[in-house]
Amino acid sequence: MKKFFSFCKTNTEKISLIIILVISTVWRLYKISDYMTFLGDEGRDVLVVRGILQGHFTLLGPRASAGNFFTGPIYYYMIAPFLWLFHYDPVGPAIFIAFLGIVTTFLVYYFGKKFFGIKAGLIAAALYAVSPLVVSYSRSSWNPNPMPFFSLVILLVLYKALTAKSWKYFLLSGFLFGIAFQLHYIELFFAVIIAFFMLFGSIMTDKKQMIRRIIFQYLEFFVGFLVGFSPFLAFEARHGFPNTKTIVAFIGAGTASGENVVHSSFFAIVYDVFVRLFGRLVFYYPSTDQLFHINHLEILLMQIGIIICAIASVIVLLKSKNKLAVLMTMSWLVFGVVLFGFYKKPIYDYYFEFMFPLPFLLIGNLISFLYDNQPRSNWGKKIKTLGKIISVIFFLFLFGLNLYGLPFKYPANRQKDQMKGIADFILSKTNNKPFNFALITGGNSPHAYLYFFDVAGHDPVTIENTAVDPQRKTVTNQLFIVCESLPCHTLGNSLWEIAGFGRATISAEWNVSVVQIYKLEPYQGK
Repeated sequence: MKKFFSFCKTNTEKISLIIILVISTVWRLYKISDYMTFLGDEGRDVLVVRGILQGHFTLLGPRASAGNFFTGPIYYYMIAPFLWLFHYDPVGPAIFIAFLGIVTTFLVYYFGKKFFGIKAGLIAAALYAVSPLVVSYSRSSWNPNPMPFFSLVILLVLYKALTAKSWKYFLLSGFLFGIAFQLHYIELFFAVIIAFFMLFGSIMTDKKQMIRRIIFQYLEFFVGFLVGFSPFLAFEARHGFPNTKTIVAFIGAGTASGENVVHSSFFAIVYDVFVRLFGRLVFYYPSTDQLFHINHLEILLMQIGIIICAIASVIVLLKSKNKLAVLMTMSWLVFGVVLFGFYKKPIYDYYFEFMFPLPFLLIGNLISFLYDNQPRSNWGKKIKTLGKIISVIFFLFLFGLNLYGLPFKYPANRQKDQMKGIADFILSKTNNKPFNFALITGGNSPHAYLYFFDVAGHDPVTIENTAVDPQRKTVTNQLFIVCESLPCHTLGNSLWEIAGFGRATISAEWNVSVVQIYKLEPYQGK
């Protein structure tokens, strides 16, 4: 423990950091099993990971939300030990994400202290520890959720690579990015940030043999990336690069092709992202669906306040003496925000995860600057005192505002327990006989239920097409339908799991938890 806190110069700094980390731990682990998200995506992940633990290895990860292609498998292997340690309880992977969130809180402090000073680091970490949006994504297992951790680690290693001019650090940073790129393809934006920072960071640190050295640095980074990204590349090579071709076609067609196109101008999207980046993370700004219930004037005033603080934080950043740190942070901000202007589909909050630590670092630096600023004038002492008062009030306001948005102040949804309870209820009604299963939902997938069926060792039989199963052996004598959305039309439903069962009658129905369950049996005509 002493070695862990050896970088703290004073006991005050050490105590402050311990308190922040304790808060971060409580906020992320308190009743995590009750509040964690466990729906289709989470069920899909643990199903695959359970298969990995049983020896069914994979080189392919989750399907990307933007198109019909897949990410790398690294996230599955990250959470596999935790699913095993917790005896296949899905809370294990969620605790892994919470642990990464706690470590990321420390990294925010370390990053802030290294580049902007002790106070900036502590303030940024304190706000990061209690941010409702950050906390909510730190309490559930999902492949984009480790991105804040990797963003900070990659930038810290890359900064070390540029200052130490060591090929090992370039190789390591590339390797880490190869892992991060498997989490979500939004990391492509981060690749642009890295490329820009490496180029101009190299120019700033040493102009001798510049071109040759820069080329080698990019090569070292790229080799590391290939190693980190190798599981996905192995799959692509074995199967003729299907995902690569789909991604290229997707980019060539433009992100605006398909459904859910956002008809906004480039600058409108950039403005929205800039406001939401600071607002949603630091200022407890309402989500997009909540804005419709708020007065337009209130929204405008909130946005003005957020923009003023954000711009002020950038101005203070530019005053920093560490120009390499300024270049790194500004590259992160400018490219991270501007590149979204080219994306013409809905932009969800989790898309910002590769930038999650950034606004806290900037606002932390701003508050620290206000507290420490010493103007040279006759009014210096009064202005300095006023600056301290404003900085303390500003910090307490933000900290209190984020505490007010505490995610677990509301009743727990207990999604995991609900899914397990529903699955157990269905199994109790099967009489240990084969059964088919269907889910009628407004947007979920059946994987969460299927996971608990699998753990219980009684998987439903998947109904195959008549071309594959001409004798209809995959159609059992009972079909259980879970209705998550009402009204629920079971008989004659076009859903394949129901239509494939054939003509049927409802033999039983139950209200279980938050769903309606129907049992169908084959129609017995006269």
